[in-house]
Amino acid sequence: MVQQVGDYVLARLREWGVRQVFGYPGDGINGLVAAFGRADNKPTFVQARHEEMAAFEAVGYAKFSGEVGVCTATSGPGAIHLLNGLYDAKLDHVPVVAIVGQTARSAMGGNYQQEVDLQALYKDVASDYLVEVNVASQLPNALDRAFRIARTRSAPTAVIIPSDLQEEPYEAPTHEFKQVPSSPPARINAQVVPDRAEVQRAAEILEAGSRVAILAGQGARGAAAELTELADITGAGVAKALLGKDVLSDDLPFVTGAVGLLGTRPSYELMRDCDTLLIVGSNLPYAQFFPEFGQARAVQIDIDGAMIGMRYPTEVNLVGDAKETLSELIPLLTPKTDRTWREKIEGGVARWWDTIERQSMLDAEPVNPMRVVWELSQRVPDNAIITADSGSSTNWYARCLRMRGTMRGSLSGTLATMGPGVPYAIGAKFAHPDRPAIALVGDGAMQMNGLAELMTIARYHEQWSDPRLIVCIFHNN
Repeated sequence: MVQQVGDYVLARLREWGVRQVFGYPGDGINGLVAAFGRADNKPTFVQARHEEMAAFEAVGYAKFSGEVGVCTATSGPGAIHLLNGLYDAKLDHVPVVAIVGQTARSAMGGNYQQEVDLQALYKDVASDYLVEVNVASQLPNALDRAFRIARTRSAPTAVIIPSDLQEEPYEAPTHEFKQVPSSPPARINAQVVPDRAEVQRAAEILEAGSRVAILAGQGARGAAAELTELADITGAGVAKALLGKDVLSDDLPFVTGAVGLLGTRPSYELMRDCDTLLIVGSNLPYAQFFPEFGQARAVQIDIDGAMIGMRYPTEVNLVGDAKETLSELIPLLTPKTDRTWREKIEGGVARWWDTIERQSMLDAEPVNPMRVVWELSQRVPDNAIITADSGSSTNWYARCLRMRGTMRGSLSGTLATMGPGVPYAIGAKFAHPDRPAIALVGDGAMQMNGLAELMTIARYHEQWSDPRLIVCIFHNN
């Protein structure tokens, strides 16, 4: 049997370890949808109720699995609907590959039905890699580059495949002029470590400080042990950007919680009073929540050199993996004997949680929303995944929810779009079908698009070994 282009696409996705593709059918991807029907559910086509939700589900899957999320949609309106979710991936630095249909090649440029200039449309959102495939022999290189770039740059990429090409026989590239081959899919595990002399300079700055603050973002995930050790040596407090809320447990007495517009008082005080700042894996945009410029000597660690030195004037910039870089830094530090600063931080944290508990226990008609999330914190399993939507309900996620154990949590941190709470939870369930997921959603976002995705949950929940997916709706009037 001749292998069609659609069949080859799915075969290549399997080689990349893709287990599901989130999407919605349409004429522009008929060849791909038919290939899913022949693929024995490998990968699974997870049908959302709307293409935007498919993109959000791919983002949620990528955030909670650490793998590349994949979504697909038809030409024209389907491709347009993916955009909001893909921008969410772009702004939160999440690897997602979008496979998008296009009108038949013979009709292009003829003002044909559902014909949209997808290369112009996707030029910004998929700026790291965007390609239209017009002959079958392009496919290996196009698909492989989309995955490699998405993973390496933590960004969305897009591959456009015209509808007629999807049903043509697949032909591999040959060893000849103007043919581009590709290598077999392989995981990229580069461990980037900064220059030793720069690490030494960073250590000298941290050693000289008497009031050290650490700002941890999502880039510090996986370095919890190193962050904790460094905080203990320096006597620092640790504030968390909202995307890094799950990096460290809130049961640690020196963790001050969220910082920024939805931040806590102890995080505000930590930044206000520190004389030294270490930023690890964070691109928090709110300059007003950093120390006054010139007040603190600052060091930044980030895997992406393009994100270094953007938010606060830093003396030393260490481009490298957070875990590896902190491991190089820690042996160069000596424990601070004066714990006055640490004791002040811990006192502020204890008072904050006492205040939040008392505020949560205040009576309200019909219910105090803070109480809901406070009680959730007491009962939620240590391995739960919590997603939050954008809106007033985000306050309670940011301030009242205490992370502990192996809990994970995320939201649309930079785009702050409404609508991802429920589809993020669906993506999380496909990433970890054995873990419970809870979505905290406002009534506006739920009416906007969450209600329809309850049908997606109903359709697929039997595939999850732990079927628990709980949606908590905050009706805020």
